[in-house]
Amino acid sequence: MNPNPLQTKKDYQNYVDTKSPNSPILKNCWNAFWVGGLICAIGQIIFSFCQFKGLDTNTSNTIVSIILIVATAFLTAINVFNKIGKFAGAGSFVPITGFANSIVSPAMEYKSEGYVMGVGSKMFTVAGPVLVFGISTSILVGILYFICLPSVTFV
Repeated sequence: MNPNPLQTKKDYQNYVDTKSPNSPILKNCWNAFWVGGLICAIGQIIFSFCQFKGLDTNTSNTIVSIILIVATAFLTAINVFNKIGKFAGAGSFVPITGFANSIVSPAMEYKSEGYVMGVGSKMFTVAGPVLVFGISTSILVGILYFICLPSVTFV
């Protein structure tokens, strides 16, 4: 006799359904929307402040990127960004903050294995594929652009 009370697939599915709560999709979408918007608004406020101080657009963009990356790395280090991520989901991973988090999290996790074999080798476990495919795609698009638009002169 089988001691397992979950003898059929239907029994197992009923068991899983009772243990797995339904996800509040609308609430999750709303949280992602407003937290992502808040992060973007903070970036815009920093950008506008830089412009107000007389900096040009390129310098202002650079400063916004640096501040958002450093803030995300710091919040990840003190375990606050993970809580924001659980609350807001994809909304907290506006591209630059998500990328900073994907670099810092593995670096912190593998710090105990040493700086070379731990941090150095594991830091890009999450962000590495993004970098590889992003750089490869940009090279291919650049080649296609160069082939398809031969009349464009590059300075």
